[in-house]
Formats: sequence, structure tokens, C-alpha cells
Amino acid sequence: MKSWKRAGSAFVVLTAIAILGASTELLGQSVTTNPFRPVYGWGELPEGREWGSTSAVEIALDGNIWVAERCGANTCVGSDLDPVLLFDKEGNLLRSFGAGLIAWPHGIDVDHEGNVWIADAWATGAEDTGHAVLKFSPEGELLMTIGTPGVAGDPPDRLTRPSDVLVAPNGQIYVVDSHDRTVARVIRYAADGAYMETWGELGYGPKQFRDPHALAMDSQGRIFVGDRYNNRIQIFDQEGEFLAIWTQFGRPSGIYIDANDMIYVADSESSPAPNEFTGQRNAGWEKGIRIGDASTGWVHHFLPDDLANVNGFSGPEGVAVDSDGNVYGAEVSQRRMTKWVRFRR
Repeated sequence: MKSWKRAGSAFVVLTAIAILGASTELLGQSVTTNPFRPVYGWGELPEGREWGSTSAVEIALDGNIWVAERCGANTCVGSDLDPVLLFDKEGNLLRSFGAGLIAWPHGIDVDHEGNVWIADAWATGAEDTGHAVLKFSPEGELLMTIGTPGVAGDPPDRLTRPSDVLVAPNGQIYVVDSHDRTVARVIRYAADGAYMETWGELGYGPKQFRDPHALAMDSQGRIFVGDRYNNRIQIFDQEGEFLAIWTQFGRPSGIYIDANDMIYVADSESSPAPNEFTGQRNAGWEKGIRIGDASTGWVHHFLPDDLANVNGFSGPEGVAVDSDGNVYGAEVSQRRMTKWVRFRR
């Protein structure tokens, strides 16, 4: 009888450990590795120019790196600097554009023709910029504007502080709105910019959002929405049909999915300490970048932020990955770019 009890107790303990191990791996908290080393302050700017806040980074078709930064400050309003910058992988500046056209660059995407899309979320003092998504040629020619720059509102003609933009392989355009949480929605447009539909609303349930902040698409054509203030990712098909909710990647500010369906999620806000603006943010989690499998949802790696325990500092908010597997983090509070270089075997 005692032997049965001991065996039963051992089984319970081992089962609990197995469940706990699976849970921590699923949540991405402890059973992860970090095969990267950080290079802080990546990206050389012209002499006399300093980095501003940045949350937007994307890979060009030729493998170079697009970054949109906020003109040496946290706004481009009143600045004559170019906010959209193209670097090579070593961080050398190749060209720039966009002066006077963008108030607060927040999200970025590159389409199958190499055009650069910027979600301009608006900033205080902007009268004819912001509340819009802009499409530029790789050389900086403005090709399309979605929304009415400087004027907040609802589709089909207006946006309200859009956070990110995604162009699907078929050319359709997806926008998440809004950064100030007055509305919460995904908006779909045809390739020519014609309005198609809107889905989502403020709330906590499926197909409801609080600060929809990031967009990405996997090889199956599923759309991943970073539902930041709800501490989760929501997954949809391209017509807005709800598919799943994932919480294991933390508090998502940025999402990138590569050609191999590896998913990279930038968590810039989780904090073990109360935040000065909104109180506790995703208690028990740390800022950084989580890397996993977009097909299975498993989290494999965690890249910790060097200021994770400093209250008031955000971690990487935008994220992108080059053809060599190196990870780029765009950081708002630190006003810098970090390149995470993968260790070679």
C-alpha cells in the first residue's frame, strides 16, 4: 500500500513537472535559448545627425535594410530630415527620402515590387501629415496615399493613427488602426487602394482588439495581428475569419515571419515593474524578442532586452530578419537600432 502511494505520488510529481515544462516552453518564459549576440547602435547616420525613436524596420528585396525613424526625436513634425533610410547589412547608409511627408512613422512593409509602405500614425502639431498610409517607390516617389493626411476618421476615406501596414502577395493591403486605442480594427483595401472591408472592434474577445499594433502573414496566407494591450496575437484568414489566439509570444509590438515560417515577435512593453504610464504591463514577462514556429506556435529562442528591468524604457518594437538570419530590432525609448547576429556553428 505504501509502495503504491509512493509510486502514485511520484507519478503525480513527474506529471506536474512534465506539464510545467510544457507550459513554460509554450509560454516562452524559461525553456528557450539565445543563439545571438547583440550589436547595439547599428546603423551609421550622416555626421551631425542622431537617431530618433524608431519602431519600423523591414528588409528590401535586394537584402538591404529599410528603417523609418522619427527625425532625431520622437516626431518629424517641423523637421526637414528624411525619415525613411536604406542601409546595407553592415549599417552603411545608402539613401533616404520622405522629408515633410511623414509625421510619425510607425509601421513599414515592402511589397513584391520593392515599394516601401509607411504607416504614419500622426503626431501633435501635424496638420497635413499623419492618419495615413503612404506607398513610395524604392527611390522615394510617392505613389499612393490611403486615408486623408492630417485628418482622423473612419474608412473608406480616413484612418485614425494607423500602426502598421501589410501588403499581401495578391497586392491587397491590410492596415491596423488605431495607435491611440480610440478604435480597434483591421481594414482591407484592394491593390489599387479601393476600400474593401473592415473587421474588429474594441474589446477582449476574439476579433476584438486593444491597440492592434502589428501585422504579418505566413506561407499559408494567414494574417497575424499583434493585439498589444490584450497581450496576445490573433490569427485570421484573409477575409477576416477568426482562427486562433496565441499568448505565448508575450506582449506583441512587432511581428515578422520569414520564408521558412519562423516567427519573430518584438515585446517592447512587458515589465516586471509597474509602468509609469499604464501600471503593470503583462506581469511575469520580460521585454525582448521571441522566436518560434509560425506553424506550430512553439517558442524556441528569447533575445532579452539589455534594459528589461529599467522602468520607462521600451525594448525592441519593430523587428525584421535578413537573409543571413540576423535580427534587427527598432527601439523607441533607446532611440537606436540593434542588430542581433546569429552565432555560426
